[in-house]
Amino acid sequence: MTSSTVSSEVSSEVGSGDLFPAQITVREESTALLDAVVDVVEERLKQRLSETAPKPLGLATGRTMEPLYAALVARLKGWPVAALEHLRVHWCSFNLDEYVGLGAEDPRSFSAYMAQHLGDPLQLSPQQLHLPVGEAADPQQQACRYAAELQSFGGVGLQLLGLGSNGHVGFNEPPCGVDAACRVVPLSQATRQQNANAFGGDPNLVPTQAITLGLREILAADEIHLIVTGSAKADILKALLESPCTDQLPASWLRNHRQVSLWADQAAAPMRVPPVV
Repeated sequence: MTSSTVSSEVSSEVGSGDLFPAQITVREESTALLDAVVDVVEERLKQRLSETAPKPLGLATGRTMEPLYAALVARLKGWPVAALEHLRVHWCSFNLDEYVGLGAEDPRSFSAYMAQHLGDPLQLSPQQLHLPVGEAADPQQQACRYAAELQSFGGVGLQLLGLGSNGHVGFNEPPCGVDAACRVVPLSQATRQQNANAFGGDPNLVPTQAITLGLREILAADEIHLIVTGSAKADILKALLESPCTDQLPASWLRNHRQVSLWADQAAAPMRVPPVV
């Protein structure tokens, strides 16, 4: 086994299952990085069109995902008309989470976010973009229903993930065990601060709870793509790459999955990466 540092233009395959992540891709610029992610998502979408019972896409929200969805929309709009229409008809995706108390018509909700960045540009119906119902009368019951609905579709095929500044994935805040299922969770002050932009910059206006898919559902995905950009995420990404599995860093449980691809720009990437076999 030899040590290697991933260059700004190279992908690195890491030993299957023995080391985390299975693949690391680093690009100097986030634009080039997201284009590379779109290459993979586009290929999976093409594959899904030929499958009789394709699994849904697992989608995320947040500032990291906005340019990714913009690049994906631009790419898909370049498809032949017939192929794009076929994709529209058969689109199915499940999002990770939604704020408790916000309805789909609230512009600060993740439902509105997905409509703005993906649904409307691709002319997808809200029924094709599955999210928890944030204004449900019984949020915990809604969480159970959402998990059951996802399971009825066979679980997630390709899952996109961002990385929270405190190590959360979805809204699985620390501490969080590997068996945590879809549920209502309290949001930490750090997470509310991180998401304050959509609320006029005031973290106190960010809802205090959310419905989130748990690590149980996330780790059941066929493949996971963790996307980390910006210098603000450098410390937590370094901690993730160096940490064993621990409830205090929920993203560390991704080590239990054999098909995790890490995508990072140079600003977020640590100086050293796991060794290459």
